[in-house]
Amino acid sequence: MIKVNVLLADGFEEIEALTVVDLLRRAQIYVGTVSVGEEYQVHGSHGINVTTEDLFEEVDFSEADAIVLPGGMPGTTNLKEHEGVRKVVTEFAENGKVVGAICAAPTVLSDLGLIKGKRIACYPSVEGEIQGAVIVKIPVVTDGNIVTSRGVGTAIDFALELIKVLAGREKAMSIAESIVYG
Repeated sequence: MIKVNVLLADGFEEIEALTVVDLLRRAQIYVGTVSVGEEYQVHGSHGINVTTEDLFEEVDFSEADAIVLPGGMPGTTNLKEHEGVRKVVTEFAENGKVVGAICAAPTVLSDLGLIKGKRIACYPSVEGEIQGAVIVKIPVVTDGNIVTSRGVGTAIDFALELIKVLAGREKAMSIAESIVYG
């Protein structure tokens, strides 16, 4: 079974996180929601609280095929400042596992030096924080094992691309059709 961990920090962008969780689960991909804080309940940037299945310290990340970083503020900043997140994201990227980041979250990858020379998409206001990558203004970009997207308005595209990368084009098309997308 394909396994994905979505990391949630206080201030995460709810649509970006929950769209990924919902659509990947519809594709029968196991998705674990992981709080990087000290409590299972994580506070979204627009007042929506989410109770996660796990705390960061409880997860064996070696069992996962992919990790996803939603954007939002201050969620992205909280992800950047978490040493465990930095370590796990670096390990995933270096070991060829899928790393997804949307909105402001590609700045986490940039800070870690993981997207040098890669094509990426990100939220327009954080483009100046991206170092060494080629920023493209399309909804979602996959370059190697890195999948990035621009923001809330591209969350479905992002989730479908993750499904395509992890489970194949046919599964992604099936999910798109089932939600009457496109």
